Amino acid sequence: MHTVAVLALDKVIPFDLSTPIEVFTRTRLPDGSAGYRVLVCAEMPDVDAGHFTLRAPWGLEALREADTIIVPGTAEPTRPIPEAVREALTTAAAKGTRIASICSGTFVLAAAGLLDGLRATTHWIAADLLAGTHPAIDVDPDVLYVDNGQILTSAGAAAGLDLCLHLIRRDHGSAIAADAARLSVMALEREGGQAQFIALRHPPAPRGAALEPTLLWMQENLARDLSLADIAARAGLSTRTLIRHFREQTGTTPLQWLHRTRIRQAQHLLETTQDAVERIGAEVGFGSPTSFRDRFKRTTGVSPVTYRRAFR
Repeated sequence: MHTVAVLALDKVIPFDLSTPIEVFTRTRLPDGSAGYRVLVCAEMPDVDAGHFTLRAPWGLEALREADTIIVPGTAEPTRPIPEAVREALTTAAAKGTRIASICSGTFVLAAAGLLDGLRATTHWIAADLLAGTHPAIDVDPDVLYVDNGQILTSAGAAAGLDLCLHLIRRDHGSAIAADAARLSVMALEREGGQAQFIALRHPPAPRGAALEPTLLWMQENLARDLSLADIAARAGLSTRTLIRHFREQTGTTPLQWLHRTRIRQAQHLLETTQDAVERIGAEVGFGSPTSFRDRFKRTTGVSPVTYRRAFR
């Protein structure tokens, strides 16, 4: 039987810990037998889980017999991992054990050096932190999970369910995974990725910076067909100087900033009004419904209609 070891570290997020335990424990094969043996393990018997303390039945030795190791997220992702945990994970990886993380558990794999040179994801709110602290990792904040074969990472919260169902499908096929999804009251494949859940922020210029009045003017005139020349004229700069100042003060280009601001305003209108999608697209400055839908889906991963259905 396939053995899954779930590694509980101090400050473990209970939701992330319970997700693989529930999903894998309830998986059944066509003959009714269990699809997985699940072991909850930790370096020390007692684990601080925030609002409560849990006792792990197995120690780190359980990782040696595991076919798959799941590392749930912790509330302190940059906290140094114990040397014994690092050694256990690297030893397991060296012998070919499949290792997956949920949410900020990605930071544990990163600290163990298991993600260098690989594409990975984590909860969108921690993606910049992951990229900043581990520059050798190709961080993708837009997806629900990343499968590199032996090493897998998932985004936060419910994305752990997506990852577990994906692993079941890899191990036992789509029919078994579909049954597991039904027990979890979860779609086997969700439309779109993590991008639809990201609270888009236009990179702000420092208060009092030279571009602040221009940015405010752009926000107030989203419905206009603004060109780079229009923005430069408003700022009193050449287009080349405008682009340079934008990169220095916001980290992006004028038109990228404008598009992102338009999409964020469109999200707000989809969440809070009953206006037609076509009208919202026009209100935030898109020349046609098609261009609005294309840009919206490129940014969020889903269509405006799907976004409204999920977040209104």
